[in-house]
Amino acid sequence: MQVILLERISRLGQMGDTVKVKDGFARNFLLPQGKALRANEANKKKFEGQRVQLEARNLERKTEAQQIADRLDGKSFITVRSAGETGQLYGSVSTRDIADLLTAEGYTVARNQVELNQPIKTIGLTNVAIALHPEVEVTVTLNIARSTEEAERQAKGETLTTAEAIYGDDINENARPDNFFDPAAEEETEA
Repeated sequence: MQVILLERISRLGQMGDTVKVKDGFARNFLLPQGKALRANEANKKKFEGQRVQLEARNLERKTEAQQIADRLDGKSFITVRSAGETGQLYGSVSTRDIADLLTAEGYTVARNQVELNQPIKTIGLTNVAIALHPEVEVTVTLNIARSTEEAERQAKGETLTTAEAIYGDDINENARPDNFFDPAAEEETEA
């Protein structure tokens, strides 16, 4: 189906472009969301009549998104989650969790604006892209840790996904066999 785009859509085209898309994508997403019109002569004339208003509305939305992006760019957010010794989370951090975290911090972000290919399932520092507008994207750092103290240690560059990081460097010293067995006790039982 041929459609006229009413706004920029990533991997598809700019405002005013006439593109060919699959029928289901047009019927189920582009047309109901008001992002496109069917490409026919009447709609082409209608688009040309509204073009100035659509461009002004797009510029206004882009300006608002850019202001939010300037405040949000490069920020770091801490998420405390329970995890195992190897850093594997008991659950995952999804787009909804990230959107709720940013909203709690005072930024207006919807979960469909958070671009996450797959849920985050381990502790550590993760860069997350946020698309505030089709033309404005910002990256934030998500610090996922078991506690705020661990989050501070991770922020300094420490890796907390090993047993040594949790229990300290002396874990290997305490795990030596001679610390568990007393050779003198074995000799007494044999005699």
